[in-house]
Amino acid sequence: MNPTHLVGPVLVIGTGLLGASIGLGLRGLGIDVVLQDISPSAQAVAVDIGAGRALRSGEQLQPELVVVASPPDVTASVVATALERYPAAVVVDVASVKAAVLADLQDSAGPRPDLSRYVGTHPMAGRERSGPVAARAELFTSMPWVLCPSPASSAAAIKTASSLAIDLGAVLFRFTPEEHDEAVALVSHLPQVMSSLVASRLQDVPLHALALSGNGLRDVTRIAASDPSLWVQILGANADRLVPVLHGVRTDLNRIIATLEAPTAPGARLDMAQLISEGNAGQARIPGKHGGPRQPYAWLTVLVDDRPGQIARLLTEIGEIGVNVEDLRLDHSAGREAGMVELSVMPKKRETLVQELTERGWKVLL
Repeated sequence: MNPTHLVGPVLVIGTGLLGASIGLGLRGLGIDVVLQDISPSAQAVAVDIGAGRALRSGEQLQPELVVVASPPDVTASVVATALERYPAAVVVDVASVKAAVLADLQDSAGPRPDLSRYVGTHPMAGRERSGPVAARAELFTSMPWVLCPSPASSAAAIKTASSLAIDLGAVLFRFTPEEHDEAVALVSHLPQVMSSLVASRLQDVPLHALALSGNGLRDVTRIAASDPSLWVQILGANADRLVPVLHGVRTDLNRIIATLEAPTAPGARLDMAQLISEGNAGQARIPGKHGGPRQPYAWLTVLVDDRPGQIARLLTEIGEIGVNVEDLRLDHSAGREAGMVELSVMPKKRETLVQELTERGWKVLL
């Protein structure tokens, strides 16, 4: 078993997707994890899947770390209670907004919490599914985990919070709460809103029209399946940062609408091209593989029979050919029992791969 930075025990309050996944990850490292949830059924499910144990009757728990994985609207109050109840523990939260939680703690009406033992954090990992049944021990592996310490956070508390992320295999980042909330408004909250808006247009579309859907629509609407109750809290808590971004989107929408209302007018085609080019420029700035600059990969599509083992065989043969797959997407052929595997490779390897796969009997769609 690999050595860990945390010793334990670790108390996880809230056994939804993040809390249960944290528990699973720490339990896999041999750390004693105690689970607590206001919902007995959610806690019981998390215990059943191995995310931790329930507090024993009469046990006087003295946790090294308390992880608050409660909904955003109650995070501050749960953190304050944990700081008071466990005076020797570091307390972190994993809420997706940070400035509002810290402000609530600083403005606490009761005895002021000891914020030297508190560090706000946010693991940038998740799934469209929610609840403990969706939890995975590997959820945080190689994913960003943002630390947002307050001016009062002690060096020891920051070290313990860092240890949590490191033990779970995450990549550490450090932001101020304000920097974090501005960043996630753009890279997380805006995509959720736009995905939901696009998906909402599909509610009354005839099914025969939706049968034409491809990966483009699926990519854009994937996160529209997210939990509405959670996102109500997230959007409300970060509204001040999100609204200016949405104003910018509205300006661009008004611009393209005005252009398309007269698509043959002088300058209209140039404006359409300019808008798409601006999107190209923004998309190119998204970090690529391993966080480095995006590479100009070449794509090819291979048709595979829709039966067990075909994708595994394809990837095995690509490995035998000696070509590294940089990215992979899967789609299904309309009206055929076949799948289409879209592969990205380094451009200089594409021709070799097409030739080798064709010789091995694969149908490559150029």
